[in-house]
Amino acid sequence: MPTCPSPRVGQRRDFLVQTWRCSFPLQVPPARSLAKPRRSGLENNLANALRTLGERESGPAHLTEAVAAYRAALEEWTRDRVPLQWAMTQNNLGNALLTLGRRESGAARLQAAVAAYRAALEERTRDRVPLDWAMTQNNLANALATLGERESGAARLEEAIVAFDACLTVTETAWPEEWVQQVRSHRDETRAEITRRRATK
Repeated sequence: MPTCPSPRVGQRRDFLVQTWRCSFPLQVPPARSLAKPRRSGLENNLANALRTLGERESGPAHLTEAVAAYRAALEEWTRDRVPLQWAMTQNNLGNALLTLGRRESGAARLQAAVAAYRAALEERTRDRVPLDWAMTQNNLANALATLGERESGAARLEEAIVAFDACLTVTETAWPEEWVQQVRSHRDETRAEITRRRATK
């Protein structure tokens, strides 16, 4: 098995790709020639690594690569073939888009994040995977709240409240209290913004 390089400041995609290759025997071919399900798993894992790296940097390069890798995974991890993996990847895609959207002035990335979270919730239902459903509801709420802050009306903010409340119906008895309080705090801040906007009309 090859020796994996040690991470350094300023590491790039080459390091991440090499790290994933080091996780498999030498005879394993490059990701593009692997069986489709395994290749999609590698794309998703690579995207997760790129997103984590991008969240720690100020520039958009790694996050943009993460978005592309998630979308590549979705080409094979289709809803019909592997619905829960598809939903997980849609949620992860939403996370990368949300981080990018918060750093940009426009709304396109945030709107795409909302769409990805809503897609994930089509398979991540409360009955099927309640904790995953709740997490995605919280992610959706954060995306809607961020989008709503940039719009003049309160519609997106009101949608965010609904999603925060949905999350709390499961997480209040399942998540650590600190996490639950963060959700409540974000919900209450969103409510306060709605009240402020209505008062100034």
